[in-house]
Amino acid sequence: MFRLSGVWICLAVLWTGFFSMHERASAQGVIPVDLELVLAVDTSGSVDTREYELQIEGLVKAFRDPAVIAAIIGTSPSGGIAVTVVHWSSVNEQRQVVPWTVLKGQQDAYAFSDAITAREARSFGDSTGIGGVLRFGERLIRRNAYEGRRKSIDISGDGANNSGIPPGLVRDMVTNEGITVNGLTILNDEPFLHHYYFEHVIGGAGAFVMTVSDYADIVRGMRNKLLREISVNIAVESRPQLLRARP
Repeated sequence: MFRLSGVWICLAVLWTGFFSMHERASAQGVIPVDLELVLAVDTSGSVDTREYELQIEGLVKAFRDPAVIAAIIGTSPSGGIAVTVVHWSSVNEQRQVVPWTVLKGQQDAYAFSDAITAREARSFGDSTGIGGVLRFGERLIRRNAYEGRRKSIDISGDGANNSGIPPGLVRDMVTNEGITVNGLTILNDEPFLHHYYFEHVIGGAGAFVMTVSDYADIVRGMRNKLLREISVNIAVESRPQLLRARP
């Protein structure tokens, strides 16, 4: 009797999930934007309460930063950006905690910052399933009501995958459909995590992985990551890059 290996079963499941990749939420009434952006925040067991709070503080302050707001305004002629926030942990633990929201200027950015603050409690605290959150992020993009010139899943994390399907398999399927995967790695526990992300997580047009040495630098890192993510002057044909957050 023929049996599928665990890897082939995972691939079969993934293929089923991606079969309708080109379908949007609705055949009509799709809203054009410059960027569809999924911000995925690591809430796994390696992230303690203070470290989780610093990730949230980084996002909140980033969306109130004048440079980030200026970058958002720069996308306005193309419809602005549609952005959502996700908490993630193990392979089956992902939750959309802030719904898709269109940002075109300061008022929108401040309101989105307030929405992140309002949903401050963490959702999970288990293992690290990067492949799972990539698949979840792809699904959020595929099923939303927007059509972006650019599409990105942006993952912040402090550990390598240890739950579920290897992220490289999902990453390749996601990027083949025009979605870029970027990362922000926090190196306090795994000093070479950025190399793991470079090889196994990020991919697509203009992909990058940015690093911070520890959680004390996360606020600056979130700001710099969003600036690079949102700015329309980033060349979309550029190769994947390793970057370090700078003041």
